Amino acid sequence: MTTPSSAAQARDERTASATMLNKVPAITAYFWIIKILGTTVGETAADYLNDTLGLGLNKTSIVVGLALAVALVFQFKARRYIPAIYWLVVVLISIAGTLMTDNLVDGHGVSLNVTTIGFSICLALTFIGWYLSERTLSIHTIVTTKREAWYWTTVLFTFALGTSAGDLVSEKLNIGYWKTGLMFLGLIGLVALAHFVFGMGEILSFWLAYILTRPLGASLGDYLLQPPSAGGLGLGTGVTTFVFLGVIIGAVAYLTISKADLQVADEPVAG
Repeated sequence: MTTPSSAAQARDERTASATMLNKVPAITAYFWIIKILGTTVGETAADYLNDTLGLGLNKTSIVVGLALAVALVFQFKARRYIPAIYWLVVVLISIAGTLMTDNLVDGHGVSLNVTTIGFSICLALTFIGWYLSERTLSIHTIVTTKREAWYWTTVLFTFALGTSAGDLVSEKLNIGYWKTGLMFLGLIGLVALAHFVFGMGEILSFWLAYILTRPLGASLGDYLLQPPSAGGLGLGTGVTTFVFLGVIIGAVAYLTISKADLQVADEPVAG
């Protein structure tokens, strides 16, 4: 017979095990700050490698793809959340998402309307597949390889979609970069209002905000690097990329030391 104390001990051991294997940080202010900085770097670094260094789309895609593959190997092999590895993957997958759109639009002449719709469908199908497989879209229990694979696939399509949607609004609809950024910031504010005031579910609120921060960051990046004649500040890809990378590195170093963004899994792993 299992005593209450032994049952509690077993539950604590399961929680400790799940916490050890949890591969995603807690959703704090640090998470959103680094996420937006990372999405901005995704936009500017792609342009820096492609245009400033003159690698071109094909070589840039190969370099980023190889770097992302290596980073993902370390991420999947890790048995817990490690800030430096996790955020390196986020930055690289942000650049990859930008390149997915750039290759289709600039390299193959696909319209932004088509890429935005196409990536929306891909993202929706990924969410459906993830839910059918795991019966949850929660990021609080990314504690198996399968869930982590679904998670990173979802993240990739959010970045690709965000790039397409941001460029569609700011460039093709000619709204401008800073106005586009304010528009998506306002949408994020509405999501926060719906969550904190009207009780919209945590999972839906998180993923809506996650999707919307991508075009916000992309619009910010374009506004900073584009010349004044194109509606930007003209800071250039190099300055913008390395300044934002420096801030990200500082924030990640702080989180590594402070462990301020470790989360505890609070639901059992299905299957």
